[in-house]
Amino acid sequence: MNSLIKFIQKYSNFLVFLLLEVVAFMLLVSNREYPKSYVLSSANRIAASHYERVQHIRSYFDLRQVNTELAAENVRLRNQLVQYANIAEHELEQPTYQYSHLDYSYEPAKVVHAITNQQANTLTINKGRRDSVYQGMGVCNGDGVVGIVASVGERFSVVIPMISVQSHVSCMFAKNNYCGTIEWLGNDIRHVQVIDVATHVDVAEGDTLVTSGLTAVFPSEIPIAVVEKAIIPQGASYYSISARVLPDFKRLNYVQLIRNNAQIELENLQHESRP
Repeated sequence: MNSLIKFIQKYSNFLVFLLLEVVAFMLLVSNREYPKSYVLSSANRIAASHYERVQHIRSYFDLRQVNTELAAENVRLRNQLVQYANIAEHELEQPTYQYSHLDYSYEPAKVVHAITNQQANTLTINKGRRDSVYQGMGVCNGDGVVGIVASVGERFSVVIPMISVQSHVSCMFAKNNYCGTIEWLGNDIRHVQVIDVATHVDVAEGDTLVTSGLTAVFPSEIPIAVVEKAIIPQGASYYSISARVLPDFKRLNYVQLIRNNAQIELENLQHESRP
């Protein structure tokens, strides 16, 4: 208290001057229209700028919820597309049977951990056995194929992505339906190689590679990669093809699990038919 009294006594002249300045400013603003409007507009600009910064901060913290809602909405739309494709196919006089023998649905998941700098890369997602995830489920995102579920825990699962030396994905050229296999060489996470493509096939830079639908893991025509280089080594019967993968594995966040409700039946039948 004594310190406060001493401070007031020491700066009394300045404090009185400051008080008079405030009173004079208030009288000027209240009695003159121009100063009044100028002060109000300045105050409004300052308040608007403050609210804008607050809104930006609030929007940043809301991004997680927004991304979750968008992922769920994407899955809902993809499931509707599959349903419409099945309905349209059954109404055709000569159905293509692209989806009719399979029962696919999509479910959202979030990548919680990613290893992309090794030979055997892996992704960990926040869905597991309690979410009815099973080994062998396909995984994709809005850009294309991501990988295949390799192991399942109670709450989490591990995915083998395309950028792993353990990955082998059946593919085909969108323009001519010729099939091949995609493998990763183990060095560049943006590029894969396409093998088993004979030299008589028409292959060109920019060709799109999609899933072949020959396995129960992925439905057909999900984008995978784009051809960047295709050469024929001297004396070879097959192309040497380098393709750029469509998903960006460095920025992978939300993915979609592909559930094939007929997969277990198909695999059991195929296993029984083996000699």
